[in-house]
Amino acid sequence: MAKLGFLGLGIMGYPMARNLLKAGHAVALWSHSSEKARRLAEEAGGTACATPAEVARQAEVVFLCVGDTQMSEKVILGKDGLVEGLQPDAVVVDASTVAPSHSPKMRDALAPKGVHFLDAPCTGSKPGAESGTLTFMVGGDRAVFERVKPFLEPMGKQLFYCGEHGKGLHAKLTQNLILSNILQAFNEGMILSTKAGVDPKLMLEILDKSAAKSGLINFKAPYVFARNFETNFAVKWMHKDLGLMLESARELNVPLPITSLTQQMFRAAVACGHGDEDICSTIKVLEAWAGVEVKA
Repeated sequence: MAKLGFLGLGIMGYPMARNLLKAGHAVALWSHSSEKARRLAEEAGGTACATPAEVARQAEVVFLCVGDTQMSEKVILGKDGLVEGLQPDAVVVDASTVAPSHSPKMRDALAPKGVHFLDAPCTGSKPGAESGTLTFMVGGDRAVFERVKPFLEPMGKQLFYCGEHGKGLHAKLTQNLILSNILQAFNEGMILSTKAGVDPKLMLEILDKSAAKSGLINFKAPYVFARNFETNFAVKWMHKDLGLMLESARELNVPLPITSLTQQMFRAAVACGHGDEDICSTIKVLEAWAGVEVKA
């Protein structure tokens, strides 16, 4: 049994932390909503803490899964942050999707305390977090990765070491870039075929038997057809990730014309009030413009 910590108990973090508890580890818990930490402690064990610093005092390895770069920096380095309680040789593993430049910055900030840092963003959405089948992309020192690998395994089945600090985040943003652009293509194509009179279920079957077959489309299409936009991955968080992709592209002098347009479509979805819905709800923006609804 290891002494672990977990910060951020949202759609992803809550089941991730629960899987660590199910694996038999002692887990100190913290969330912006203290009720979530108390509920998980009652449900699965663990210790609800008042601050990230309190978590750090009880843990050798601390995981966090928060919304954006600013949140990550605050819980690590801010007032009552992890830095105030971490002991030498502790490890901070950030599973959040944040700016790649954030990882070497945290590495350098924690190094004087003898604390190690890894960026370890994950993919798999809510179902993967609940089933413990997430995919992790890890950046940082390989020896530190090997040390924390046994604690990642209750949460994910695919663990990829990508290289130095920031490389895991670059890999995650690339994955989300392709995913979001596929989703935008699905939205446009299904609205076009539906308005032309092709049955959406038939169209999906045709896609599944063609070179356009996509695991993402097969997973998301039934939710769209049922008009079920319950959140597995919120529009607002993918919109944030699209912004990070474009920031990285600017830094690396890489043109991303399609991704730029996709970001604007996600921004339109947020502006229309769909920010907290699942990413498949982005289709509603084009539906409104085209005057058609894609449903079974």
